[in-house]
Amino acid sequence: MRTWQRVALAGALGSSLLLSGCRRKHFPRYPSDFRQFAWITNGGSNSVTVLDLVNMQQAGTIAVGDDPTAIAVNPKSDEVYVANSGSATVSVIDAKTNRVTAKIPVHKDPSSIDVDSDGGLAYVANTGSNSVSVVDLKIWREIASVSVGDEPVAAKIAPDGRTLVVANRGDSSVSVIDAQTLRLRAVFSGCPQAGDTVILPDSSRAFVACTGGHQVMVIGLAREHGQLPGSQSDHLLDLLDVGQTPVHLALKPDGGEIFVSNYGSDTVSEIATSNAEVGGAYVIGAHPWGGVVSADNSTLWVSNSAANTVAAYSVDDGKLIHTVQVGDGPGPLALSDDGFLLLALDSVSGDVSVLRTISYKPKGEAVTGSLFTVMSAGKHPNAIAVMGFRE
Repeated sequence: MRTWQRVALAGALGSSLLLSGCRRKHFPRYPSDFRQFAWITNGGSNSVTVLDLVNMQQAGTIAVGDDPTAIAVNPKSDEVYVANSGSATVSVIDAKTNRVTAKIPVHKDPSSIDVDSDGGLAYVANTGSNSVSVVDLKIWREIASVSVGDEPVAAKIAPDGRTLVVANRGDSSVSVIDAQTLRLRAVFSGCPQAGDTVILPDSSRAFVACTGGHQVMVIGLAREHGQLPGSQSDHLLDLLDVGQTPVHLALKPDGGEIFVSNYGSDTVSEIATSNAEVGGAYVIGAHPWGGVVSADNSTLWVSNSAANTVAAYSVDDGKLIHTVQVGDGPGPLALSDDGFLLLALDSVSGDVSVLRTISYKPKGEAVTGSLFTVMSAGKHPNAIAVMGFRE
Protein backbone atom coordinates (compact mmCIF):
# COMPACT_ATOMS: atom_id res chain seq x y z
CA MET A 1 0.00 0.00 0.00
CA ARG A 2 1.36 3.41 -0.95
CA THR A 3 1.87 6.15 1.60
CA TRP A 4 -1.03 8.28 0.37
CA GLN A 5 -3.32 5.24 0.55
CA ARG A 6 -2.28 4.54 4.13
CA VAL A 7 -2.83 8.16 5.06
CA ALA A 8 -6.22 8.28 3.34
CA LEU A 9 -7.23 5.13 5.18
CA ALA A 10 -6.10 6.61 8.48
CA GLY A 11 -8.07 9.78 7.79
CA ALA A 12 -11.20 7.83 6.96
CA LEU A 13 -10.72 5.68 10.03
CA GLY A 14 -10.26 8.75 12.22
CA SER A 15 -13.41 10.33 10.76
CA SER A 16 -15.47 7.23 11.39
CA LEU A 17 -14.24 7.13 14.98
CA LEU A 18 -15.24 10.74 15.44
CA LEU A 19 -18.71 10.12 14.05
CA SER A 20 -19.25 7.04 16.15
CA GLY A 21 -18.08 8.75 19.35
CA CYS A 22 -15.46 6.04 19.96
CA ARG A 23 -12.65 8.55 19.96
CA ARG A 24 -13.30 9.40 23.62
CA LYS A 25 -11.95 6.06 24.78
CA HIS A 26 -8.61 6.72 26.50
CA PHE A 27 -8.84 10.42 25.58
CA PRO A 28 -8.44 13.17 28.20
CA ARG A 29 -11.58 14.73 29.66
CA TYR A 30 -11.49 18.48 29.30
CA PRO A 31 -13.51 21.09 31.22
CA SER A 32 -16.43 22.47 29.22
CA ASP A 33 -14.77 25.87 28.88
CA PHE A 34 -11.37 24.55 27.80
CA ARG A 35 -10.21 25.27 24.26
CA GLN A 36 -7.06 24.11 22.50
CA PHE A 37 -6.09 24.97 18.96
CA ALA A 38 -3.24 24.33 16.56
CA TRP A 39 -2.37 27.01 14.02
CA ILE A 40 -0.52 25.99 10.85
CA THR A 41 1.07 28.47 8.46
CA ASN A 42 0.59 27.57 4.80
CA GLY A 43 3.37 29.19 2.83
CA GLY A 44 1.84 28.34 -0.54
CA SER A 45 -1.68 29.58 0.15
CA ASN A 46 -1.10 32.70 2.28
CA SER A 47 -3.22 31.33 5.07
CA VAL A 48 -3.30 29.78 8.52
CA THR A 49 -5.25 26.58 9.13
CA VAL A 50 -6.89 26.28 12.56
CA LEU A 51 -7.39 22.84 14.12
CA ASP A 52 -9.65 22.32 17.14
CA LEU A 53 -7.77 19.76 19.26
CA VAL A 54 -10.60 19.31 21.77
CA ASN A 55 -13.28 18.38 19.22
CA MET A 56 -10.72 17.05 16.71
CA GLN A 57 -11.91 18.98 13.70
CA GLN A 58 -10.81 21.78 11.42
CA ALA A 59 -11.94 25.11 12.88
CA GLY A 60 -11.37 27.33 9.87
CA THR A 61 -8.84 29.02 7.63
CA ILE A 62 -7.49 32.52 8.26
CA ALA A 63 -6.16 34.71 5.46
CA VAL A 64 -2.88 36.37 6.47
CA GLY A 65 -0.05 38.02 4.55
CA ASP A 66 2.00 36.65 1.67
CA ASP A 67 4.13 33.56 2.26
CA PRO A 68 3.68 33.03 6.02
CA THR A 69 6.76 31.20 7.29
CA ALA A 70 6.89 31.42 11.09
CA ILE A 71 4.47 31.47 14.00
CA ALA A 72 4.52 32.03 17.77
CA VAL A 73 1.95 32.20 20.57
CA ASN A 74 1.58 34.56 23.51
CA PRO A 75 -0.13 32.69 26.37
CA LYS A 76 -0.16 35.88 28.43
CA SER A 77 -2.63 37.51 26.05
CA ASP A 78 -4.05 34.60 24.02
CA GLU A 79 -2.61 35.96 20.79
CA VAL A 80 -0.88 34.26 17.88
CA TYR A 81 1.71 35.97 15.68
CA VAL A 82 2.46 35.06 12.07
CA ALA A 83 5.54 36.30 10.21
CA ASN A 84 4.64 36.88 6.56
CA SER A 85 7.84 36.63 4.57
CA GLY A 86 6.36 37.85 1.29
CA SER A 87 4.61 40.96 2.60
CA ALA A 88 7.05 42.01 5.36
CA THR A 89 4.38 41.99 8.06
CA VAL A 90 3.37 40.20 11.23
CA SER A 91 -0.30 39.21 11.49
CA VAL A 92 -1.85 39.24 14.96
CA ILE A 93 -4.55 36.59 15.51
CA ASP A 94 -6.96 36.59 18.46
CA ALA A 95 -6.79 32.98 19.66
CA LYS A 96 -10.34 33.03 21.05
CA THR A 97 -12.03 34.33 17.90
CA ASN A 98 -9.44 33.16 15.35
CA ARG A 99 -9.57 36.48 13.54
CA VAL A 100 -6.76 38.79 12.46
CA THR A 101 -6.83 41.86 14.68
CA ALA A 102 -3.74 43.69 13.39
CA LYS A 103 -0.95 43.66 10.82
CA ILE A 104 2.39 45.01 11.95
CA PRO A 105 4.88 46.22 9.31
CA VAL A 106 8.41 44.95 9.86
CA HIS A 107 11.22 44.62 7.28
CA LYS A 108 12.07 42.53 4.25
CA ASP A 109 11.55 38.76 4.43
CA PRO A 110 10.73 38.12 8.11
CA SER A 111 11.52 34.44 8.70
CA SER A 112 11.34 33.81 12.45
CA ILE A 113 9.54 35.23 15.47
CA ASP A 114 10.10 34.72 19.19
CA VAL A 115 8.14 36.11 22.16
CA ASP A 116 9.73 36.97 25.49
CA SER A 117 8.66 35.22 28.70
CA ASP A 118 6.63 38.26 29.86
CA GLY A 119 4.61 38.32 26.63
CA GLY A 120 5.39 41.98 26.07
CA LEU A 121 7.91 41.92 23.22
CA ALA A 122 8.48 39.92 20.06
CA TYR A 123 11.72 39.63 18.09
CA VAL A 124 11.48 39.12 14.33
CA ALA A 125 14.46 38.07 12.21
CA ASN A 126 14.27 39.90 8.87
CA THR A 127 16.32 37.74 6.50
CA GLY A 128 16.12 40.14 3.58
CA SER A 129 17.18 43.28 5.46
CA ASN A 130 19.86 41.89 7.82
CA SER A 131 17.98 43.12 10.86
CA VAL A 132 15.85 42.11 13.83
CA SER A 133 12.61 43.98 14.54
CA VAL A 134 11.62 44.54 18.16
CA VAL A 135 7.81 44.62 18.38
CA ASP A 136 5.81 45.94 21.32
CA LEU A 137 2.91 43.49 21.60
CA LYS A 138 0.78 45.82 23.70
CA ILE A 139 0.59 48.51 21.04
CA TRP A 140 1.23 46.21 18.03
CA ARG A 141 4.08 48.28 16.68
CA GLU A 142 7.76 47.94 15.84
CA ILE A 143 9.69 50.03 18.35
CA ALA A 144 13.25 49.30 17.22
CA SER A 145 15.29 47.64 14.51
CA VAL A 146 18.72 46.15 15.22
CA SER A 147 21.32 45.49 12.53
CA VAL A 148 22.85 42.01 12.62
CA GLY A 149 24.76 39.78 10.18
CA ASP A 150 23.79 38.63 6.69
CA GLU A 151 20.49 36.76 6.29
CA PRO A 152 19.40 36.25 9.90
CA VAL A 153 17.11 33.22 10.09
CA ALA A 154 16.63 32.78 13.83
CA ALA A 155 16.35 35.33 16.64
CA LYS A 156 15.92 33.86 20.14
CA ILE A 157 15.39 35.78 23.34
CA ALA A 158 16.86 34.25 26.51
CA PRO A 159 14.36 33.21 29.22
CA ASP A 160 15.66 35.96 31.52
CA GLY A 161 15.01 38.54 28.80
CA ARG A 162 18.54 39.94 28.91
CA THR A 163 20.12 38.46 25.78
CA LEU A 164 19.08 38.10 22.16
CA VAL A 165 20.90 35.49 20.07
CA VAL A 166 20.68 35.76 16.27
CA ALA A 167 21.83 33.12 13.78
CA ASN A 168 23.01 34.69 10.51
CA ARG A 169 22.86 32.15 7.71
CA GLY A 170 24.40 34.36 5.02
CA ASP A 171 27.73 35.08 6.69
CA SER A 172 27.82 31.98 8.93
CA SER A 173 27.90 34.01 12.12
CA VAL A 174 26.02 34.45 15.40
CA SER A 175 25.22 37.91 16.82
CA VAL A 176 24.72 38.34 20.57
CA ILE A 177 22.75 41.45 21.54
CA ASP A 178 21.98 43.04 24.89
CA ALA A 179 18.18 42.95 24.84
CA GLN A 180 17.83 45.88 27.24
CA THR A 181 20.10 48.34 25.43
CA LEU A 182 19.83 46.71 21.96
CA ARG A 183 23.58 47.02 21.58
CA LEU A 184 25.71 44.37 19.91
CA ARG A 185 27.79 42.59 22.54
CA ALA A 186 29.61 39.99 20.45
CA VAL A 187 29.83 38.28 17.06
CA PHE A 188 31.02 34.70 16.60
CA SER A 189 31.99 33.47 13.13
CA GLY A 190 32.72 30.02 11.78
CA CYS A 191 29.25 28.43 11.92
CA PRO A 192 28.42 27.53 8.29
CA GLN A 193 24.82 28.51 7.47
CA ALA A 194 24.00 29.19 11.10
CA GLY A 195 20.42 28.15 11.70
CA ASP A 196 18.26 26.68 14.45
CA THR A 197 19.06 28.08 17.90
CA VAL A 198 18.14 27.17 21.48
CA ILE A 199 18.98 28.82 24.80
CA LEU A 200 19.10 26.96 28.09
CA PRO A 201 16.37 27.61 30.68
CA ASP A 202 18.88 29.33 32.98
CA SER A 203 19.98 31.64 30.11
CA SER A 204 23.61 30.57 30.53
CA ARG A 205 24.34 29.07 27.11
CA ALA A 206 23.17 29.20 23.52
CA PHE A 207 23.49 26.36 21.01
CA VAL A 208 23.37 27.06 17.26
CA ALA A 209 23.13 24.47 14.49
CA CYS A 210 25.75 24.99 11.77
CA THR A 211 23.55 23.57 9.02
CA GLY A 212 26.10 23.99 6.25
CA GLY A 213 28.54 21.68 8.00
CA HIS A 214 28.56 19.13 10.80
CA GLN A 215 28.81 21.10 14.02
CA VAL A 216 26.86 22.89 16.74
CA MET A 217 28.28 26.13 18.10
CA VAL A 218 28.14 26.55 21.89
CA ILE A 219 28.25 30.09 23.29
CA GLY A 220 28.55 31.01 26.95
CA LEU A 221 26.31 34.02 27.53
CA ALA A 222 27.44 36.88 29.73
CA ARG A 223 26.38 36.65 33.38
CA GLU A 224 26.42 39.98 35.18
CA HIS A 225 27.35 38.39 38.51
CA GLY A 226 29.14 35.33 37.16
CA GLN A 227 31.82 33.87 39.41
CA LEU A 228 33.71 31.77 36.86
CA PRO A 229 36.59 33.31 34.87
CA GLY A 230 35.27 34.91 31.68
CA SER A 231 31.63 34.37 32.58
CA GLN A 232 30.88 38.09 32.67
CA SER A 233 31.35 38.33 28.91
CA ASP A 234 30.01 36.31 25.98
CA HIS A 235 32.48 33.65 24.92
CA LEU A 236 32.78 30.75 22.51
CA LEU A 237 32.80 27.50 24.42
CA ASP A 238 33.08 24.96 21.63
CA LEU A 239 32.22 23.77 18.15
CA LEU A 240 30.81 20.29 18.69
CA ASP A 241 31.06 17.66 15.96
CA VAL A 242 27.67 16.09 15.25
CA GLY A 243 26.29 14.60 12.02
CA GLN A 244 26.10 16.10 8.56
CA THR A 245 23.66 18.96 7.93
CA PRO A 246 22.27 19.55 11.42
CA VAL A 247 18.91 21.25 10.80
CA HIS A 248 17.07 21.20 14.13
CA LEU A 249 17.79 21.28 17.86
CA ALA A 250 15.29 19.75 20.30
CA LEU A 251 15.89 20.85 23.89
CA LYS A 252 14.65 18.76 26.80
CA PRO A 253 12.29 20.78 29.01
CA ASP A 254 14.68 20.38 31.93
CA GLY A 255 17.51 21.76 29.79
CA GLY A 256 19.78 18.79 30.41
CA GLU A 257 20.17 17.55 26.85
CA ILE A 258 19.78 18.67 23.26
CA PHE A 259 18.97 16.32 20.39
CA VAL A 260 20.31 17.32 16.97
CA SER A 261 18.51 16.20 13.81
CA ASN A 262 21.30 15.48 11.32
CA TYR A 263 19.51 15.64 7.98
CA GLY A 264 22.50 14.49 5.95
CA SER A 265 23.48 11.58 8.19
CA ASP A 266 20.05 10.12 9.02
CA THR A 267 20.99 10.34 12.69
CA VAL A 268 20.24 12.19 15.91
CA SER A 269 23.15 13.40 18.06
CA GLU A 270 22.77 13.79 21.81
CA ILE A 271 24.45 16.74 23.55
CA ALA A 272 24.80 16.97 27.32
CA THR A 273 24.36 20.68 28.00
CA SER A 274 26.12 20.81 31.38
CA ASN A 275 29.53 19.98 29.93
CA ALA A 276 28.77 20.61 26.22
CA GLU A 277 29.75 17.10 25.16
CA VAL A 278 28.31 14.89 22.45
CA GLY A 279 27.21 11.60 23.94
CA GLY A 280 26.69 9.76 20.67
CA ALA A 281 24.73 9.60 17.44
CA TYR A 282 21.85 7.23 16.72
CA VAL A 283 20.33 6.16 13.41
CA ILE A 284 16.75 7.46 13.45
CA GLY A 285 15.42 7.49 9.84
CA ALA A 286 15.84 9.02 6.40
CA HIS A 287 16.52 12.78 6.52
CA PRO A 288 15.37 13.69 10.05
CA TRP A 289 13.95 17.20 10.01
CA GLY A 290 12.11 18.19 13.20
CA GLY A 291 12.10 17.06 16.81
CA VAL A 292 10.36 17.63 20.13
CA VAL A 293 10.80 16.15 23.61
CA SER A 294 7.89 15.21 25.88
CA ALA A 295 7.22 17.31 28.98
CA ASP A 296 8.43 14.50 31.27
CA ASN A 297 11.77 14.44 29.37
CA SER A 298 11.36 10.75 28.54
CA THR A 299 10.57 10.61 24.82
CA LEU A 300 12.08 12.29 21.78
CA TRP A 301 9.88 12.49 18.69
CA VAL A 302 11.60 12.97 15.32
CA SER A 303 10.11 13.48 11.85
CA ASN A 304 11.91 11.64 9.05
CA SER A 305 11.11 13.70 5.98
CA ALA A 306 12.30 11.23 3.33
CA ALA A 307 10.80 8.14 5.00
CA ASN A 308 7.40 9.71 5.74
CA THR A 309 7.61 8.55 9.34
CA VAL A 310 7.73 9.87 12.88
CA ALA A 311 10.06 8.03 15.24
CA ALA A 312 9.74 7.71 19.02
CA TYR A 313 13.09 7.49 20.82
CA SER A 314 13.50 6.61 24.50
CA VAL A 315 15.75 9.23 26.10
CA ASP A 316 16.50 7.13 29.18
CA ASP A 317 17.12 3.86 27.33
CA GLY A 318 18.88 5.41 24.35
CA LYS A 319 17.00 3.41 21.75
CA LEU A 320 14.30 3.65 19.12
CA ILE A 321 10.91 2.58 20.50
CA HIS A 322 8.52 2.85 17.60
CA THR A 323 8.09 4.31 14.11
CA VAL A 324 4.76 5.57 12.78
CA GLN A 325 3.89 6.08 9.11
CA VAL A 326 2.51 9.56 8.40
CA GLY A 327 1.93 11.80 5.35
CA ASP A 328 4.46 12.88 2.74
CA GLY A 329 7.40 15.02 3.80
CA PRO A 330 6.85 15.42 7.55
CA GLY A 331 8.71 18.36 9.05
CA PRO A 332 7.88 20.47 12.12
CA LEU A 333 6.33 18.71 15.12
CA ALA A 334 4.27 20.00 18.03
CA LEU A 335 2.79 18.44 21.16
CA SER A 336 -0.58 19.34 22.63
CA ASP A 337 -0.45 21.07 26.02
CA ASP A 338 -1.17 17.84 27.88
CA GLY A 339 1.24 15.84 25.70
CA PHE A 340 -1.49 13.44 24.59
CA LEU A 341 -1.37 14.40 20.91
CA LEU A 342 1.59 14.90 18.56
CA LEU A 343 1.08 16.84 15.35
CA ALA A 344 3.33 16.41 12.32
CA LEU A 345 3.20 18.84 9.39
CA ASP A 346 3.33 16.93 6.11
CA SER A 347 4.75 19.58 3.79
CA VAL A 348 4.47 17.58 0.55
CA SER A 349 0.98 16.16 1.01
CA GLY A 350 -0.33 19.39 2.56
CA ASP A 351 -1.87 17.93 5.68
CA VAL A 352 -1.32 17.32 9.39
CA SER A 353 -0.87 13.84 10.83
CA VAL A 354 -2.32 13.59 14.33
CA LEU A 355 -0.72 10.93 16.53
CA ARG A 356 -1.65 9.72 19.97
CA THR A 357 1.55 9.60 21.99
CA ILE A 358 0.13 6.69 24.01
CA SER A 359 -2.56 4.28 22.84
CA TYR A 360 -3.64 0.83 23.94
CA LYS A 361 -4.05 -2.57 22.31
CA PRO A 362 -7.25 -4.57 22.88
CA LYS A 363 -5.67 -6.36 25.83
CA GLY A 364 -4.51 -3.11 27.42
CA GLU A 365 -0.84 -3.05 26.39
CA ALA A 366 0.44 0.49 25.95
CA VAL A 367 1.83 1.56 22.57
CA THR A 368 4.08 4.60 22.19
CA GLY A 369 2.90 6.49 19.13
CA SER A 370 0.01 5.64 16.81
CA LEU A 371 -1.64 7.50 13.94
CA PHE A 372 -5.12 8.66 14.93
CA THR A 373 -6.19 10.75 11.96
CA VAL A 374 -5.01 13.09 9.21
CA MET A 375 -6.38 16.62 8.82
CA SER A 376 -6.15 18.87 5.78
CA ALA A 377 -3.98 21.97 5.81
CA GLY A 378 -3.18 24.44 3.05
CA LYS A 379 -0.46 24.44 0.43
CA HIS A 380 3.06 23.89 1.77
CA PRO A 381 2.44 23.92 5.54
CA ASN A 382 5.68 25.02 7.17
CA ALA A 383 5.22 26.04 10.84
CA ILE A 384 2.93 25.19 13.74
CA ALA A 385 1.97 26.53 17.14
CA VAL A 386 -0.34 25.04 19.79
CA MET A 387 -2.03 26.72 22.74
CA GLY A 388 -4.77 25.85 25.21
CA PHE A 389 -6.80 28.25 27.34
CA ARG A 390 -9.97 28.61 29.40
CA GLU A 391 -12.73 30.85 28.08
